[in-house]
Amino acid sequence: MAGQLLLVDDEPGLREAVQAYLEDSGFTVEVASNANEGLELAQQKLPDLVITDIMMPQVDGYQFLKLLRDDPQLKMLPVVFLTARGMTADRIQGYNAGCDAYLSKPFDPDELVAIVTNLLEKQRQLQAAAADDETHNLADMARQIAEIRAMLTQKGGIPQAPSTIKHDFTPREQSVLELVVDGLMNKEIARRLDTSVRNVEKYVSRLFSKTGTNSRTELVRYALEHGLTK
Repeated sequence: MAGQLLLVDDEPGLREAVQAYLEDSGFTVEVASNANEGLELAQQKLPDLVITDIMMPQVDGYQFLKLLRDDPQLKMLPVVFLTARGMTADRIQGYNAGCDAYLSKPFDPDELVAIVTNLLEKQRQLQAAAADDETHNLADMARQIAEIRAMLTQKGGIPQAPSTIKHDFTPREQSVLELVVDGLMNKEIARRLDTSVRNVEKYVSRLFSKTGTNSRTELVRYALEHGLTK
């Protein structure tokens, strides 16, 4: 099962060895040597799962996990702690902090692959369930969009005004926004743009973050009110 992973560890030898093993197992792996670099990469790449050491200088694994959970784009990412701190109290602290799995060094790399594969499968099942809900809500979404459009075009309705906020949408994000406003769901957008549903989910998540919205309906209203679509 392929997936895009982010590995954060300040030990070069271990980082390179784990990266090589994961890549040999079919994963795509981005690496970072500290939490700050890891957070920047996570925000840029939006990986499917993060593997991070706990004992790192400046920002440790617990602080890094909190930064991930505080970011709307990253808060649902599965996170695996990979650390030399293997006492029961350490594991309890890790799970209380919100990690999804805890693997003590030294470890069997096959066990790491099994943990990662299992977490990714659970994540995909959740995404599939969400996609089913999305399909069921298609008619309701289309109705809401039609109501928003009617409100904006009625005399005395909400006026369309240029946004005072700078939106640094990429060309692909703009394309996804146009299709969301047209009422298309993620599967339809993926087909239209010849990409994966996972990528569309990433773009929609970025649009939520950049516009300060929390749902497709809010995003559509915001886009129409601020003239963000053609």
